[in-house]
Amino acid sequence: MTDHNSPAGAVGGGQPSGQPGSFGPSQQPQQQAWQGQQVPAPQQPQQLPTDAARAQVAAAWVRNAPRAGQAAVPSLPPRETRPQGESKKEKRERERAARKAAYEQKKAEKEQRKKGGKVTATAAAPVTAAPVAQAPAATPAFSPTPTTAASARTTAPAGDTGPDRTSARPQPQRDFVVAKPGGRISSGGRRTHVALRATLLITTCFFALGSCGVMGLVIGKSSGPSTAGLDTADVNKYRLTDFPTQAAATFAEQYALLCMTFSPDTASARRANLARYASSGVDAECGWSGEGTSTAVSASWDGTSEKLAEYGDHGRYLGVQVRTDDGSLTTLTVPVYVQNLTTGEGMRVAGDVGQMPLPARADVPETDQDDEVADDSLGQQLQQQVLPGYFTAWGASDATAMTRFTTPDASPSATSGLAGRLTTPTVNDVVALVPKNVQDTDPYAYPVGQAVEVRVVVDWGDPKGETVRRAYRMTVVNTAQGWFIKDIRGGVLDSQGGRADREGSTATASPSATGPAGSSPSASAPQPSGSKQSAKP
Repeated sequence: MTDHNSPAGAVGGGQPSGQPGSFGPSQQPQQQAWQGQQVPAPQQPQQLPTDAARAQVAAAWVRNAPRAGQAAVPSLPPRETRPQGESKKEKRERERAARKAAYEQKKAEKEQRKKGGKVTATAAAPVTAAPVAQAPAATPAFSPTPTTAASARTTAPAGDTGPDRTSARPQPQRDFVVAKPGGRISSGGRRTHVALRATLLITTCFFALGSCGVMGLVIGKSSGPSTAGLDTADVNKYRLTDFPTQAAATFAEQYALLCMTFSPDTASARRANLARYASSGVDAECGWSGEGTSTAVSASWDGTSEKLAEYGDHGRYLGVQVRTDDGSLTTLTVPVYVQNLTTGEGMRVAGDVGQMPLPARADVPETDQDDEVADDSLGQQLQQQVLPGYFTAWGASDATAMTRFTTPDASPSATSGLAGRLTTPTVNDVVALVPKNVQDTDPYAYPVGQAVEVRVVVDWGDPKGETVRRAYRMTVVNTAQGWFIKDIRGGVLDSQGGRADREGSTATASPSATGPAGSSPSASAPQPSGSKQSAKP
């Protein structure tokens, strides 16, 4: 029996230097490789040794391990123990089985950690001490397995205390798990992640619902009706009360029409109609003596309203203007009581009416026309060549004829007409106002596209055969083909102002009194034979 620990049993023991032993190559080349020397590769492949020879080699390496201060021997790589006749498919199956066994072991350890148990290390992983200084070494033809190397180290003499003595001790496995990048810890991680997501989702939902509720309250409050606080002065100034003034004014207008319309032939029917409006103590005839006739044409509230002290907010004195068929205008004060201020129901005339004078009229101030410059030449040209044909087509609403006198962008009023309500126009007076940009030229030179304001007085014949005078403000535009009408509007201001009903007024019944200030019938304008000019407004 060979002693593997004796020098005689070592690989190459007792053999001359440089000669191989009976179980393997000489140790001289390996020692030279450990010391950094170049060793030539073997010329012929060596026969694979048995397990006993591998154990002897490992024991020899342990005995020859470097002491303190010497270079450490690097561990040999594990030798592939695949049988000679193993195919690649069998190798893949074996590796797959090894991976499956490792997976099952990890899974069992994971289950054990979940149950709170302690994981027991089945085998200590071999730990190789870091070499102090490594030198390139030749790769041997075989290397011991981790188990054989570990057993060889443990059988070394007790006196050998190299760096690899402590490294050969089995290290306990620790339960410290580090999650993969982007992953989570297996123990309780999934439950914590799900709970966190559920909490965030519920919090977000509550926040959204709360925001919607607050916005709904804000929008609902802002869109609701709001009452502004007003003092007594504002209420009296703008008549902002709970009294249904408009409905009461309509009621008073109907009663005033019945009151101002009377005739002996309709006395009984009139009395019955008045009784439907008035209270029991009101005069049943509304002040009529029973003689004479009158017919009210229109009645309208004049805007005056006075509070009835006896009824508080339920009563008002309302002013109504009534025009009769003879042309006279009368103002009646009608006391009206309203029972229900919300719905306007329960209205009654609570007293006799009173006749009042018309409201005072103000004086009209004079208009400043000192800066106005009139072009008589242009006015005469328009009066003779353009306006007569235009007013004839405009009065009859002849669209085809009006296109000869209007611009393409003429206003609707200039292209619609009177639809035959007035006929036989006669242009009496035309005043063309020179624009400021043309006033410095002599004679007046109007560029193409220049607009000019014109005041025109026209005598019309109505369907009854009467002649009426109307005033217009027109806008004419100069084009390459001549002057064309762009717009027409009614009404012309009186530059004189004042009031016509004052004593000593210069107002007369002449036709010129109804025209613009200072205007008179043009001497050159032809007058229709037998035509009448009325001074009636």
